[in-house]
Amino acid sequence: MIKEDDLKPGRPKRITYLSLIAVTLFLIWLGYAVSIDHMPVKNTFWALTPPLIAISLALITREVYGSLFFGMLTGALLNADFDPVGGLNRLFPDGVMAMLADKWNVGILVFLVILGTMVQLMNRTGGSAAFGTWAANRIKSREGAQLSTMLLGCIIFIDDYFNCLTVGSVMRPVTDKHHISRAKLAYLIDSTAAPICIIAPISSWAAAVSGFVKNENGMSIFVQSIPYNFYALLTLLMMIFIICMKIDYGSMLLHEQNAHRGDLFTSGSIRQTQDESQQAEKKGIVLDLVIPVVLLVVGCVIGMIYTGGFFQGKNFIDAFAASNASVGLVLGSAVALILTFNYYWARQSLTFSECMASLPEGFKQMVPAMLILTFAWTLKDMTDSLGAATYVAHMLEHSAAGFMNFLPAIIFVVATGLAFASGTSWGTFGILIPIVVSCFQNVDPELMIISISACMAGAVCGDHCSPISDTSIMSSAGAQCDHLNHVTTQLPYAMTTSVVSFLTFLVVGFTRSALFSLVFGVAVLLAFLLFVRYRINKKVS
Repeated sequence: MIKEDDLKPGRPKRITYLSLIAVTLFLIWLGYAVSIDHMPVKNTFWALTPPLIAISLALITREVYGSLFFGMLTGALLNADFDPVGGLNRLFPDGVMAMLADKWNVGILVFLVILGTMVQLMNRTGGSAAFGTWAANRIKSREGAQLSTMLLGCIIFIDDYFNCLTVGSVMRPVTDKHHISRAKLAYLIDSTAAPICIIAPISSWAAAVSGFVKNENGMSIFVQSIPYNFYALLTLLMMIFIICMKIDYGSMLLHEQNAHRGDLFTSGSIRQTQDESQQAEKKGIVLDLVIPVVLLVVGCVIGMIYTGGFFQGKNFIDAFAASNASVGLVLGSAVALILTFNYYWARQSLTFSECMASLPEGFKQMVPAMLILTFAWTLKDMTDSLGAATYVAHMLEHSAAGFMNFLPAIIFVVATGLAFASGTSWGTFGILIPIVVSCFQNVDPELMIISISACMAGAVCGDHCSPISDTSIMSSAGAQCDHLNHVTTQLPYAMTTSVVSFLTFLVVGFTRSALFSLVFGVAVLLAFLLFVRYRINKKVS
């Protein structure tokens, strides 16, 4: 097998040391400038330093925990004016511990544990293996397995977290049988999570976006913005193109080549994960997987509309718009877990002790994702408290003047950068959408809708590219793929779509036509992929 590190022997370790030395020297200089020269930090470019350090180190060293910690440490020191004691207090009591005390965050972590437990139950009873065998008999090709993964991701449009983990647990046995790399599976999951949620009117994302549009019908604005959300639409088309045309490039090509040889992880050896080894413990049936997944979907939908007031008289759409995704997902998944326990007991598939043993196993399976999420949340809090949002908003307001036709492309770039640095799409919505609405609400309503679409598209794009994105972390967990392998293999694909989307937003700024602009974007994307295939075939021959 070919390892990624084998391509440049000795380089990763040397670069890691040099990067850490460079960051340390930079922090020493920054500490001197802030504490001695009293250089302003808040609401300036320096507020973006913590996420930029974390992202740069993650991409260079391929070590996500240490990179996030360095970013958090930088943010804590900047918030405390480089006072060591104040920095420690900002890092732990006011940082990590505060994030773990936040109800919304705890709800997501509980949801992760419940989903991990559900996956363990399905594996212990043999449901995952049975579904894999059933699907393998009907899905005859690698292309079919990838398209099926994409289709399932499009069907589960309620919430991106739920999408990532459910699609991963269901489709892993199928993609493994067809020798599709875990990195490719993670890409397919990630690219049908946020992109499908951001164009689905009934989703937690639609509820969030509509909530940021003040003094307007938020849901109506969201629906009108869907045809202009070029990044989401082009991402979905990009997947179809690369699957049907059998094109892979960048580091994904290496992962797919190794997967053909039997190494799904590009680790140099064929590994068997814990849950896969447990699949053979019992002889299950397809319903052992299908019923828990259906219970999860139904339970989460009911849980979300319950938190939005559906049972207090609100209609379905309004209840979704007012829902609390964190609480709703916990309530729905908890009920689904209880019903799944009873289903397995009724079938005598698992004993009470075996069901309870799945709880700690599910927790352990989700520990890496939970740790990364906690660090990412803390880093975002550090960045917010430094005024990064204020700095970006000020930049956008000044860039808007005199560039009306270029505004959608400008907003797309700003939203991409902000989401990349912060690792959150929703935070980007909350910052930029109110600015767009206030600037163009009474001036140019059509441009307002296009600009809101550009904001949403850029937020999803930056979220896709960022190593500290919670959706990307969830996709890695769902595919059981090394997180930085997922980030580095997805980045060339996401960057391709982002460049084409930028050009498309330039066109729509002048034409105001969603259809013409989308056709232009599809033509450019297809031309690029044909060129890539030509270059790859020429190199092989």
